[in-house]
Amino acid sequence: MFEAVEELVAEHADLEKKLADPSVHADQANARKLNKRYAELTPIVATYRSWKQTGDDIEAARELAADDPDFAAEVKDLEQQREELTEKLRLLLVPRDPSDDKDVILEIKAGAGGDESALFAGDLLRMYLRYAERVGWKTEIIDATESELGGYKDVQVAVKTRGQTEPGQGVWARLKYEGGVHRVQRVPATESQGRIHTSAAGVLVTPEAEEVDVEINPNDLRIDVYRSSGPGGQSVNTTDSAVRITHIPTGVVASCQNEKSQLQNKEQALRILRSRLLAMAQEEAEREAADARRSQVRTVDRSEKIRTYNYPENRISDHRVGFKAYNLDQVLDGDLDAVIQACVDADSAAKLAAA
Repeated sequence: MFEAVEELVAEHADLEKKLADPSVHADQANARKLNKRYAELTPIVATYRSWKQTGDDIEAARELAADDPDFAAEVKDLEQQREELTEKLRLLLVPRDPSDDKDVILEIKAGAGGDESALFAGDLLRMYLRYAERVGWKTEIIDATESELGGYKDVQVAVKTRGQTEPGQGVWARLKYEGGVHRVQRVPATESQGRIHTSAAGVLVTPEAEEVDVEINPNDLRIDVYRSSGPGGQSVNTTDSAVRITHIPTGVVASCQNEKSQLQNKEQALRILRSRLLAMAQEEAEREAADARRSQVRTVDRSEKIRTYNYPENRISDHRVGFKAYNLDQVLDGDLDAVIQACVDADSAAKLAAA
């Protein structure tokens, strides 16, 4: 069992030697790449060594138990440890998403439900901002279109880690399961009869691309400028500062109107465009490789919901994995870990079954 791990142990040792060579760090990009791979392999190698050592300890304890029955209990304890280490190692060997350590751009769009849906989109935004605050991530609202009642018709926010993260704890690794249609059931503030309404908002999560991830030919871009709309301060609504960029080969469009200058809006729109093109390229590559990763829902249709937020029952339900809890108020305040972990565990189980 786990014979193939020996190759990873050898790779880990080779990386350790390379990273100890000062000349390697002259190329910062290459050094980061080596460090990233080293960090990925370290928990696998450490667990594998513990697994092997426990196997040796079991053999020794069995030999001693043949002469002294008091060692029989030690054999049982060691066998239990061995089973736990076996399961841990199996989970560590599950194929990882190469984007797991990337930052993300998260977009929330109001859908069916009018003003109530826009208010719910605002609630989702607050939930993600609070969650990011809890786990120590940085957030930056890139672009937003507010509704008249204070919610959001559309809002895009960048979510970033602060420094190095452990494998499986990156922003994309945790938030990629949030993509899809989120349905809310509650009595809207505008409802005078006290009736429960159902509305929805769509969430789209894409790994944020660096310039090295996606090459964009400037000749492939059509850039339009127009006057910003909605609430704004001095100069925001009086000049053609808003920017819309269309990537002609793919038809992908990104726009931004939040900044005061046309140049700033262009930079932000390019940032969004790069992440969308990266997501598109990854999805295409995964289709070709017959990867079974769950795709995100791109239309805000209540019938395609992934999650329901039921206010009267204080209940949250994730329909993909059967998760249900009655602490909706805490979840909306950013306590998302249990919900996300249920999706992580289901995804890992599916990959293990496939393997």
